[in-house]
Amino acid sequence: MAKAVQLFQTLRTGQKMPMVGLGTWKSEPGQVKEAVKYAIGVGYRNIDCASVYENETEVGEGIKESLSSNKGLKREEIFVTSKLWNNKHHPDDVEGALKKTLKDLKLGYLDLYLIHFPFSFKRGDDSFPHNPDGTMQYDCTDYKDTWKAMEKLVQKGLTKAIGLSNFNKRQIDDILSIATIKPAALQVECHPYLAQNELIAYCHANGLVVTAYSPLGSPDRGWRKPGEPILLEEPCLLEMAKKYGKSEAQILLRWVVQRKVVVIPKSVTPARILQNIQVFDFCLTEEEMKQIGALNKNWRYIIPHMPVGGKAVPVDASHPMYPFNDPY
Repeated sequence: MAKAVQLFQTLRTGQKMPMVGLGTWKSEPGQVKEAVKYAIGVGYRNIDCASVYENETEVGEGIKESLSSNKGLKREEIFVTSKLWNNKHHPDDVEGALKKTLKDLKLGYLDLYLIHFPFSFKRGDDSFPHNPDGTMQYDCTDYKDTWKAMEKLVQKGLTKAIGLSNFNKRQIDDILSIATIKPAALQVECHPYLAQNELIAYCHANGLVVTAYSPLGSPDRGWRKPGEPILLEEPCLLEMAKKYGKSEAQILLRWVVQRKVVVIPKSVTPARILQNIQVFDFCLTEEEMKQIGALNKNWRYIIPHMPVGGKAVPVDASHPMYPFNDPY
């Protein structure tokens, strides 16, 4: 099987981060190991994961088996990202959280470690601590203190780079103002309905590589409501897909990478995993890029919801560290 050729974004550390990676959010245990193995087999060299996805053990097995079966493939050729969850923000908990992730992934180091969200939950082993009324139990740890602990992880060689996820411009400014080791990347929801134009421009101007999650509009999100717009059904995408002989998903992914943004579509289906990386053999015109960009409506699909008692409970939008109230 022919392997796809990938492009890269270069982090401020000098690391090369492949433009298309495999996302593992919502990938079920029993499926994700084979998805990782297949993805690496067809040319993926960027795997995105997180402790809260509760599948890092299988992700690690997939990486390990891929390295064992392909003797020419080295660990340093695979870019692995993970994330610090909200109940481990206290500076005393950060290193232990990363070491747990490394143990699960069966790796000696990460390429990139992100703070998953700016707000913190109550310290402890419960990923989703909540009150009797079902509301989340928050902690008052300042993400700037968390960041200083993240810097020590780089100094100890546990991760090559550190960064942020779901932070807004003001919060990134906070980190930059105190950082000895500056964030190398920001991961956020990004697709034509939520183009993130200002945030991407800000990040690029300040040396942060941007990674887009849910680039296809997350059609399998658990809290989807009737009547919400469906990104993949936009007429202009259907027309472009027909013109280029590609799927609507490939058009969306191509739009992202042409903006110099890394993209991490999630799939456990081999045909779709292969299709998602086959976006480097065509190029959208400037007019087509603008046409897709004009779909922007600042529509956010991924409002943080936490599983509590079998229900998806939204995060408190009035929390002082809630990131999505600012314009960008």
